[in-house]
Amino acid sequence: QVQLVESGGGLVQAGGSLRLSCAASGSIFSINAMGWYRQAPGKQRELVALITSGGNTNYADSVQGRFTISRDNAKNTVNLQMNSLKPEDTAVYVCNADLVRSSGYKYSYWGQGTQVTVSS
Repeated sequence: QVQLVESGGGLVQAGGSLRLSCAASGSIFSINAMGWYRQAPGKQRELVALITSGGNTNYADSVQGRFTISRDNAKNTVNLQMNSLKPEDTAVYVCNADLVRSSGYKYSYWGQGTQVTVSS
């Protein structure tokens, strides 16, 4: 069993900051990429930021320069520092991990999601 537990969402005014965290636990052998996705009402889920086990990162154009993704491989955690937040960043943010379980099989796991609301 593997679980991804997110924390750190909430309500913030435009221009403010929030930090999201996601911790993976369970029968994990290794984690490849970890990322954050978001889904706003009436819209498709989209990639926000991704980080590989080697530290390579990829960001959506809309958050480039404002958001920073980081991870702690020893703790199986990934963080998303969100600065200069805009109302259009309002969405449910969901953590994802592509990992290898102790069985040796590869899986992609999703967290439950955390709400981020940015008021204008």
